[in-house]
Amino acid sequence: MTESPNPQSIPAATVVVFRRAAGGGPAELLMLERSGSMRFAGGAAVFPGGRVDPSDHELAARLDHGLDQDEAAARVAALRETIEEAGLVLGMHAKVAAEQAAEARAMLAGHGALAPVLERFGWVPDLSVLHPWARWCPDRAMSFDTRFYLADLGTGAVDVSKDDTENTHLFWASACEALAMADRGEISVIFPTRRNLDRLALHSSFAAARDFAARYPIRVVAPVRREIDGVDSLTIPDDLGYPITSQPMAAVKRG
Repeated sequence: MTESPNPQSIPAATVVVFRRAAGGGPAELLMLERSGSMRFAGGAAVFPGGRVDPSDHELAARLDHGLDQDEAAARVAALRETIEEAGLVLGMHAKVAAEQAAEARAMLAGHGALAPVLERFGWVPDLSVLHPWARWCPDRAMSFDTRFYLADLGTGAVDVSKDDTENTHLFWASACEALAMADRGEISVIFPTRRNLDRLALHSSFAAARDFAARYPIRVVAPVRREIDGVDSLTIPDDLGYPITSQPMAAVKRG
Protein backbone atom coordinates (compact mmCIF):
# COMPACT_ATOMS: atom_id res chain seq x y z
CA MET A 1 0.00 0.00 0.00
CA THR A 2 0.99 3.62 -0.42
CA GLU A 3 3.19 5.08 2.29
CA SER A 4 1.57 7.73 4.45
CA PRO A 5 2.34 11.28 3.26
CA ASN A 6 2.19 12.47 6.87
CA PRO A 7 5.24 11.35 8.90
CA GLN A 8 3.66 12.70 12.10
CA SER A 9 0.55 10.53 11.80
CA ILE A 10 -0.52 7.69 14.10
CA PRO A 11 -1.17 4.32 12.39
CA ALA A 12 -4.70 3.02 12.98
CA ALA A 13 -7.15 0.49 11.58
CA THR A 14 -10.93 0.17 11.47
CA VAL A 15 -13.33 -2.53 10.28
CA VAL A 16 -16.67 -2.23 8.51
CA VAL A 17 -18.39 -5.42 9.69
CA PHE A 18 -21.30 -6.64 7.54
CA ARG A 19 -24.16 -8.93 8.53
CA ARG A 20 -27.31 -10.02 6.71
CA ALA A 21 -30.41 -8.04 7.64
CA ALA A 22 -32.96 -10.22 9.45
CA GLY A 23 -35.80 -9.17 7.15
CA GLY A 24 -33.77 -9.06 3.97
CA GLY A 25 -32.71 -5.88 2.22
CA PRO A 26 -29.32 -4.15 2.34
CA ALA A 27 -26.67 -5.59 4.64
CA GLU A 28 -26.28 -4.03 8.07
CA LEU A 29 -23.05 -2.54 9.38
CA LEU A 30 -21.75 -2.57 12.95
CA MET A 31 -21.33 0.90 14.43
CA LEU A 32 -20.68 2.19 17.92
CA GLU A 33 -20.99 5.56 19.56
CA ARG A 34 -17.88 6.80 21.28
CA SER A 35 -17.95 8.30 24.73
CA GLY A 36 -18.21 12.07 24.70
CA SER A 37 -15.10 12.24 26.85
CA MET A 38 -12.86 10.67 24.18
CA ARG A 39 -10.29 13.00 22.63
CA PHE A 40 -10.87 11.68 19.12
CA ALA A 41 -14.40 11.63 17.70
CA GLY A 42 -16.00 12.01 21.13
CA GLY A 43 -19.73 11.30 20.89
CA ALA A 44 -19.52 10.23 17.23
CA ALA A 45 -20.76 7.02 15.64
CA VAL A 46 -17.84 5.13 14.12
CA PHE A 47 -16.79 1.67 12.97
CA PRO A 48 -14.81 -0.50 15.43
CA GLY A 49 -11.10 0.30 15.40
CA GLY A 50 -8.18 2.09 16.97
CA ARG A 51 -4.47 2.68 16.83
CA VAL A 52 -1.90 0.06 15.85
CA ASP A 53 0.12 -0.94 18.93
CA PRO A 54 3.68 -2.30 19.13
CA SER A 55 2.23 -5.66 20.21
CA ASP A 56 0.32 -5.81 16.91
CA HIS A 57 3.61 -5.49 15.03
CA GLU A 58 5.20 -8.18 17.21
CA LEU A 59 2.37 -10.61 16.51
CA ALA A 60 2.26 -9.77 12.79
CA ALA A 61 5.97 -10.60 12.50
CA ARG A 62 5.24 -14.13 13.76
CA LEU A 63 2.31 -14.88 11.46
CA ASP A 64 2.38 -16.39 7.98
CA HIS A 65 0.42 -13.88 5.92
CA GLY A 66 2.31 -12.74 2.79
CA LEU A 67 1.69 -9.07 3.58
CA ASP A 68 4.11 -6.24 4.31
CA GLN A 69 4.72 -5.64 8.00
CA ASP A 70 2.70 -2.43 8.36
CA GLU A 71 -0.28 -3.89 6.52
CA ALA A 72 -0.23 -7.08 8.60
CA ALA A 73 0.08 -5.14 11.87
CA ALA A 74 -2.88 -2.96 10.89
CA ARG A 75 -5.01 -6.04 10.26
CA VAL A 76 -3.98 -7.55 13.60
CA ALA A 77 -4.99 -4.26 15.26
CA ALA A 78 -8.34 -4.35 13.46
CA LEU A 79 -9.08 -7.85 14.78
CA ARG A 80 -7.93 -6.93 18.30
CA GLU A 81 -9.92 -3.70 18.46
CA THR A 82 -13.10 -5.43 17.25
CA ILE A 83 -12.86 -7.87 20.15
CA GLU A 84 -12.10 -5.09 22.64
CA GLU A 85 -14.82 -2.72 21.49
CA ALA A 86 -17.63 -5.05 20.48
CA GLY A 87 -16.81 -8.50 21.88
CA LEU A 88 -16.81 -9.82 18.31
CA VAL A 89 -14.08 -12.28 17.24
CA LEU A 90 -13.33 -12.15 13.52
CA GLY A 91 -10.96 -14.09 11.32
CA MET A 92 -10.11 -17.18 13.35
CA HIS A 93 -9.70 -20.60 11.73
CA ALA A 94 -11.80 -22.21 14.48
CA LYS A 95 -15.42 -21.61 15.42
CA VAL A 96 -15.62 -19.23 18.38
CA ALA A 97 -18.32 -19.71 21.04
CA ALA A 98 -19.90 -16.71 22.77
CA GLU A 99 -18.31 -17.70 26.08
CA GLN A 100 -14.87 -17.80 24.48
CA ALA A 101 -15.41 -14.40 22.90
CA ALA A 102 -16.33 -12.95 26.30
CA GLU A 103 -13.25 -14.48 27.93
CA ALA A 104 -11.04 -13.24 25.10
CA ARG A 105 -12.38 -9.74 25.58
CA ALA A 106 -11.68 -9.86 29.31
CA MET A 107 -8.15 -11.09 28.63
CA LEU A 108 -7.54 -8.23 26.22
CA ALA A 109 -8.74 -5.77 28.83
CA GLY A 110 -5.99 -7.09 31.10
CA HIS A 111 -3.17 -7.81 28.66
CA GLY A 112 -3.85 -5.26 25.91
CA ALA A 113 -2.30 -7.66 23.36
CA LEU A 114 -3.85 -10.28 21.09
CA ALA A 115 -1.04 -12.85 21.23
CA PRO A 116 -1.85 -14.20 24.74
CA VAL A 117 -5.48 -14.59 23.71
CA LEU A 118 -4.52 -16.62 20.64
CA GLU A 119 -2.29 -18.84 22.77
CA ARG A 120 -5.03 -19.35 25.38
CA PHE A 121 -7.59 -20.63 22.86
CA GLY A 122 -5.27 -22.08 20.24
CA TRP A 123 -6.66 -19.69 17.66
CA VAL A 124 -4.86 -18.92 14.39
CA PRO A 125 -5.91 -15.64 12.77
CA ASP A 126 -6.65 -15.42 9.07
CA LEU A 127 -5.79 -11.87 8.04
CA SER A 128 -7.25 -12.45 4.56
CA VAL A 129 -10.79 -12.09 5.96
CA LEU A 130 -10.13 -8.34 6.05
CA HIS A 131 -10.47 -6.69 2.65
CA PRO A 132 -8.92 -3.25 2.06
CA TRP A 133 -11.56 -0.59 1.50
CA ALA A 134 -9.84 2.79 1.94
CA ARG A 135 -7.11 4.66 3.76
CA TRP A 136 -7.51 8.14 5.23
CA CYS A 137 -4.89 10.43 6.77
CA PRO A 138 -5.53 14.16 7.29
CA ASP A 139 -2.50 16.36 6.72
CA ARG A 140 -2.24 17.45 10.35
CA ALA A 141 0.24 16.56 13.07
CA MET A 142 -0.86 13.58 15.20
CA SER A 143 -3.69 12.68 12.83
CA PHE A 144 -4.70 9.05 12.53
CA ASP A 145 -3.49 7.27 9.39
CA THR A 146 -6.43 4.87 9.25
CA ARG A 147 -6.73 1.80 7.07
CA PHE A 148 -10.36 0.78 6.52
CA TYR A 149 -11.24 -2.88 5.99
CA LEU A 150 -14.39 -4.82 5.13
CA ALA A 151 -15.32 -8.07 6.89
CA ASP A 152 -18.35 -10.31 6.51
CA LEU A 153 -20.01 -12.23 9.33
CA GLY A 154 -22.08 -14.28 6.93
CA THR A 155 -24.86 -14.42 9.50
CA GLY A 156 -27.63 -12.33 10.96
CA ALA A 157 -27.25 -13.43 14.59
CA VAL A 158 -24.20 -12.59 16.67
CA ASP A 159 -23.46 -11.61 20.27
CA VAL A 160 -21.98 -8.11 20.53
CA SER A 161 -21.97 -5.52 23.30
CA LYS A 162 -20.41 -2.15 24.06
CA ASP A 163 -17.26 -2.04 26.17
CA ASP A 164 -18.56 0.45 28.80
CA THR A 165 -15.32 2.46 28.61
CA GLU A 166 -14.67 4.11 25.25
CA ASN A 167 -18.15 3.46 23.84
CA THR A 168 -21.67 4.14 25.06
CA HIS A 169 -23.87 2.47 22.46
CA LEU A 170 -23.57 -0.20 19.76
CA PHE A 171 -25.98 -0.73 16.88
CA TRP A 172 -26.47 -2.32 13.46
CA ALA A 173 -27.76 -0.30 10.52
CA SER A 174 -27.45 -0.26 6.76
CA ALA A 175 -25.29 2.51 5.37
CA CYS A 176 -28.40 4.30 4.11
CA GLU A 177 -30.04 4.00 7.54
CA ALA A 178 -26.95 5.37 9.28
CA LEU A 179 -26.87 8.35 6.92
CA ALA A 180 -30.58 8.99 7.58
CA MET A 181 -29.95 8.79 11.35
CA ALA A 182 -27.20 11.39 10.97
CA ASP A 183 -29.48 13.64 8.92
CA ARG A 184 -32.13 13.42 11.64
CA GLY A 185 -29.58 14.27 14.31
CA GLU A 186 -29.89 10.89 16.02
CA ILE A 187 -26.17 10.20 15.62
CA SER A 188 -23.14 12.33 14.87
CA VAL A 189 -20.65 11.26 12.19
CA ILE A 190 -17.30 12.81 11.40
CA PHE A 191 -16.27 13.65 7.85
CA PRO A 192 -14.37 10.41 7.02
CA THR A 193 -17.17 8.23 8.39
CA ARG A 194 -19.79 10.18 6.46
CA ARG A 195 -17.93 9.90 3.18
CA ASN A 196 -17.36 6.18 3.64
CA LEU A 197 -21.02 5.64 4.50
CA ASP A 198 -21.86 7.45 1.24
CA ARG A 199 -19.62 5.01 -0.61
CA LEU A 200 -20.92 1.95 1.26
CA ALA A 201 -24.52 2.98 0.58
CA LEU A 202 -23.92 2.28 -3.12
CA HIS A 203 -23.85 -1.46 -2.33
CA SER A 204 -26.46 -3.78 -0.85
CA SER A 205 -24.09 -6.59 0.13
CA PHE A 206 -20.61 -7.33 1.38
CA ALA A 207 -19.67 -9.00 -1.91
CA ALA A 208 -20.72 -5.96 -3.93
CA ALA A 209 -18.73 -3.58 -1.70
CA ARG A 210 -15.68 -5.87 -1.75
CA ASP A 211 -15.74 -6.16 -5.54
CA PHE A 212 -16.20 -2.41 -5.90
CA ALA A 213 -13.22 -1.70 -3.64
CA ALA A 214 -11.03 -4.03 -5.70
CA ARG A 215 -11.49 -1.68 -8.67
CA TYR A 216 -9.77 1.18 -6.84
CA PRO A 217 -6.11 0.80 -5.79
CA ILE A 218 -5.74 2.04 -2.23
CA ARG A 219 -4.52 5.64 -2.11
CA VAL A 220 -4.21 7.77 1.00
CA VAL A 221 -7.13 10.20 1.19
CA ALA A 222 -6.05 13.52 2.70
CA PRO A 223 -9.00 15.95 2.76
CA VAL A 224 -8.21 19.41 1.42
CA ARG A 225 -9.97 22.63 2.31
CA ARG A 226 -10.88 24.78 -0.71
CA GLU A 227 -13.53 27.17 -1.93
CA ILE A 228 -16.26 25.74 -4.17
CA ASP A 229 -18.69 28.18 -5.75
CA GLY A 230 -17.82 30.68 -3.05
CA VAL A 231 -18.35 28.19 -0.22
CA ASP A 232 -15.51 27.16 2.10
CA SER A 233 -15.52 23.36 1.76
CA LEU A 234 -13.64 20.21 2.71
CA THR A 235 -12.91 18.05 -0.33
CA ILE A 236 -11.49 14.67 -1.32
CA PRO A 237 -10.35 13.29 -4.73
CA ASP A 238 -13.11 12.56 -7.23
CA ASP A 239 -11.57 9.39 -8.72
CA LEU A 240 -11.81 6.96 -5.78
CA GLY A 241 -15.44 5.92 -6.05
CA TYR A 242 -16.92 8.33 -3.51
CA PRO A 243 -20.29 9.70 -4.72
CA ILE A 244 -19.94 12.89 -2.64
CA THR A 245 -16.51 14.51 -2.60
CA SER A 246 -17.06 17.80 -0.80
CA GLN A 247 -18.98 19.27 2.11
CA PRO A 248 -19.30 22.87 3.30
CA MET A 249 -17.01 23.44 6.28
CA ALA A 250 -19.95 24.79 8.26
CA ALA A 251 -21.48 21.30 8.18
CA VAL A 252 -18.31 19.28 8.64
CA LYS A 253 -17.73 17.33 11.87
CA ARG A 254 -14.08 16.51 12.43
CA GLY A 255 -12.48 14.15 14.92
